[in-house]
Amino acid sequence: MRFGDAMDEALALARQAGLAGDIPIGAVVIDEAGQVIGRGKNEREAAGDPTAHAEVLALRQAAAVRGQWRLAGCTLVVTIEPCTMCAGAAVLARVDRVIFGAWEPKTGACGSIRDVVRDTRANHRCEVIAGVRAAAAGALMAEFFDERRS
Repeated sequence: MRFGDAMDEALALARQAGLAGDIPIGAVVIDEAGQVIGRGKNEREAAGDPTAHAEVLALRQAAAVRGQWRLAGCTLVVTIEPCTMCAGAAVLARVDRVIFGAWEPKTGACGSIRDVVRDTRANHRCEVIAGVRAAAAGALMAEFFDERRS
């Protein structure tokens, strides 16, 4: 299975989030057939909701499409390494794998500072594939924060 197309869609969602004033992170959930069943972009600022992360919104939409919270067989594709909350949500949703673009060395929980998705003490673990379109994902974040600092 190729994940570049899914990451391209996540990057487009990230761009939308950035234009709306949210940190530019986008996510999609794809099913076993490679079809997108959930989409999300950061909406914390827009919604005034600290849990409105791209991954959580994409997982919620995918669960609604499936009619159940268990997303076994699905893949979460996100532009930036998920934080602890989002990594935990992926585990609790039982996704098979988490694919992300750029590492997040300050808050990442899929191998950077924590590894929530592969913790052997949990009842479910996710495969992790990092670095898909990493340069593009990292550039979006760098541009967003450079603009905020200037």
